[in-house]
Amino acid sequence: MNAPETALQPAPGKRTRRKLHPAWIVAAVAFLALVGAAGFRAAPGVLMVPLQNEFGWSTTVLSAAVSINLVLFGLTAPFAAALMERFGIRAVTSVALVLIGAGSALTVLVNQSWQILLTWGLLIGLGTGSMALVFAATIANTWFSKSRGLVIGILTAGSAAGQLVFLPFIAMLAQDPGWRQASLLIAAGALAVVPLVLKFLKNSPADAGVLPYGADAAEQVTEPAAGSTATGSPETGSTVPGEAAAPAGNAAIRALQVLKRASKVRTFWALVAGFAICGATTNGLIGTHFIPSAHDHGMAETTAAGLLAVVGIFDIVGTIASGWLTDRFNPRILLAVYYQFRGIGLLVLPLLLSATVQPSMIVFVVIYGLDWVATVPPTAAICRQVFGADGSVVFGWVFAAHQLGAAAAALAAGAIRDATGQYTYAWFGAAAMCTIAAVISATIRKDAGAREPVLVEARAAEH
Repeated sequence: MNAPETALQPAPGKRTRRKLHPAWIVAAVAFLALVGAAGFRAAPGVLMVPLQNEFGWSTTVLSAAVSINLVLFGLTAPFAAALMERFGIRAVTSVALVLIGAGSALTVLVNQSWQILLTWGLLIGLGTGSMALVFAATIANTWFSKSRGLVIGILTAGSAAGQLVFLPFIAMLAQDPGWRQASLLIAAGALAVVPLVLKFLKNSPADAGVLPYGADAAEQVTEPAAGSTATGSPETGSTVPGEAAAPAGNAAIRALQVLKRASKVRTFWALVAGFAICGATTNGLIGTHFIPSAHDHGMAETTAAGLLAVVGIFDIVGTIASGWLTDRFNPRILLAVYYQFRGIGLLVLPLLLSATVQPSMIVFVVIYGLDWVATVPPTAAICRQVFGADGSVVFGWVFAAHQLGAAAAALAAGAIRDATGQYTYAWFGAAAMCTIAAVISATIRKDAGAREPVLVEARAAEH
């Protein structure tokens, strides 16, 4: 028995090649999945004008379809997080991408306004909700023991990369040959990632026979891992290092139980309020109405779409940088700074819009891009610090508030445009909300991560 074992030892003086940890492969596939799912995020602003021209639908009607999508996008997220814990990341992600592809493909058949509510709203809303930013938090919390902020930043940038990849092509196709071909491109982008997800996106480190990246071999992971097949008690955790117990029971009930516990913690409501404003001022306003607003000022749709693509480029840089900063600085301070800078940008935006691209608009696009979803890594970090093993599901509920805020802003801005003929009041209102979000974020207790987990656990024990 000794001879074979000796043969397996590296020869003296030879360096063993260090293998890439499977967590990074999972993160890479997750990034591609987020890119594929992000195609529709770029679509409404580009397709709104062509649909109005063909069917005569009002801005309010199309904004309502986007709002339904954003509501479902948000409300699906916490249940998707629980479903990932119960049935595995791979299964939930694959189904979500199929829903996005189906919703986008069926859009080419619509000829009545209620049908766009069904495709843009229901199908794509459920699909994108299951692939929301909570997916990034779940991957980071399950597969990584260190550098979580950086990983969340990279994965969150996947949505920006999707916007960057799809937006220019969607804009060109929407003009010639037409918006239907643009919808089919979105469907193809989502479905193309499914085979990669099925092959490479493992549910947990235990399934790959490894510890989470950065975990010490002596550590015992006591929090639930998404889709883990390990055995152990959900209450006490696994007794095997690097493995965790798969949560038992109904995923919807777990999501609601987590909400009940989290709702008793002040920090949860501070995050909810701030993230609702975050959603209103990104997906709700800029993401949905920037191109129509620029079109009102005489700018070509392809030019405006190009500006949003530049937002996507700098979003990647800003979000990854935010993840790096979150690993090193107080996340509540980062949130306050991000929200205040965003508010300043929205305040001056009405002065910058014109038929041509001026240098001042480029400055706005760069700054807004760096700040677009830079709020995600610090928000996810606070969720984990305060709520521990429930952090991913809690982030799902916080993200639900993000999308509810986005839905309300998308609908309200459309109504303001129909009533006044312009978006100016929508931009000013959003700027004021960002200042409120900055103040709320700054008031989160500095020691929230040290004080409130005890409160959460104690209250959970009461039930």
